[in-house]
Amino acid sequence: MHKIAVRHIATAGVTALALTAAPAAAVASAPVGGSSSKAASSDPFYTYDGSKPLSSFEPGDVLKKRTLQYHVVGIPTPVKAIQLLYRTTDAQNRPSAGVTTVVRSPSGDGRKAVSYQSFYDSLNPEDGPSRAIAGDLRLGGVIANAESLFVAPLLLQGYDVVIPDTEGQSADFAAGPEYGYNTLDSIRAASNSASETGIRQDARFGLVGYSGGAIATNWAAALAPDYAPDVDKRLVGYAEGGLLVKPSHNLKYVDGSLVWSGVIPMAIIGVARSYDIDLKRYMSDYGKKVYDKVEHASIVDALGRYPGLTWKKMAKPEYADPNSVPEFVEAVNKINLGSAPTPSAPGYIAQGNGGVVEGTFSNHPGVGTGDGVMVAGDVRALARQYCDKGNAAIKYRQYDALSHVGTVLPWVPSALSWLNDRFAGKKAPSDCGNIAPGNSLAPDKPVPAS
Repeated sequence: MHKIAVRHIATAGVTALALTAAPAAAVASAPVGGSSSKAASSDPFYTYDGSKPLSSFEPGDVLKKRTLQYHVVGIPTPVKAIQLLYRTTDAQNRPSAGVTTVVRSPSGDGRKAVSYQSFYDSLNPEDGPSRAIAGDLRLGGVIANAESLFVAPLLLQGYDVVIPDTEGQSADFAAGPEYGYNTLDSIRAASNSASETGIRQDARFGLVGYSGGAIATNWAAALAPDYAPDVDKRLVGYAEGGLLVKPSHNLKYVDGSLVWSGVIPMAIIGVARSYDIDLKRYMSDYGKKVYDKVEHASIVDALGRYPGLTWKKMAKPEYADPNSVPEFVEAVNKINLGSAPTPSAPGYIAQGNGGVVEGTFSNHPGVGTGDGVMVAGDVRALARQYCDKGNAAIKYRQYDALSHVGTVLPWVPSALSWLNDRFAGKKAPSDCGNIAPGNSLAPDKPVPAS
């Protein structure tokens, strides 16, 4: 990354966080409990090494904790961060250990908090937000560093902020259910460590996230009623933008695009990793080369790296149709939000539809257009589905002229305003009945190999 850009991120992020810490400098402290200011791959904090089996703990139980300074691009700020290793669940419903970071507001009272889901989008676990916050400096972690600009306004408004490593410790990119479990159990862990985090067991929570963070946000809201009813009853709402709904549609949408086609191998690898399936055996020689190069990459590495890349170029000729790979079809159906439960909490969903700005020109039947990477018709269909299934507290906003990156600008202030109203107890607005029709979100069906 250009040195000037890094310097600007560092300056803005440090300044923003320093402002939040100024009224409460007394609470900032040096690392305690033997924790390091830099998270390295060998950092033992990330490994559960207790004598009891992980399965003996309840989801959200805290396994380790440490306090350190919040870093931005490797620069320590006066802000204190509490990091927790906690028991959670992976994409295959197996016990796993996750990490989350809690940042206390200098003016908060522990009664309201926001779970902020990062869009760090990576196949490398070392790019997670907890690593960046602990001081690790990597190109793939620059997104998590820049997101301090989103965290600071929340802290200034009195919200404690919880930032989970949503992809888990294997970096299971795009595995929506796992993102949701990690997010919900992160909230449980933060409340289970009230003496350190200051977050009460009855604290109300809002969920917020964009792009990859929206995956975690929506799956958490959808899974909460059954998986974490104790958390669900404390949710005031979820605000998200740029949402992945039906991954098979996204694969067709970005196929051959100029910028976002690098997501194709990332998605293949993320799905394969999440569900322990071998998709590499369906790849052509070229596809295997791309697979190997991207296997530990972040979205920062992949964007624009393979302009014009298609599934067909990566697959063996007989698997030119992705639905001819049965394991892939089974996996993408598991991460289709259209087949997930309906959230009970109010929701604000924003979506861009000006993807041509970012070099995605496709308009396939049944898929349509989007913001460059996310499919607008899928998001509309999901919002309408929630309305039809009994959740009328859905606000939907589509920005037809804005791309994925561009939609962030109007989304951030509107999402924060919407969340503020939910915490204030105002009735959630509804766009049910005014949302245009979308695509079919029915599960994909396998087809024979050619």
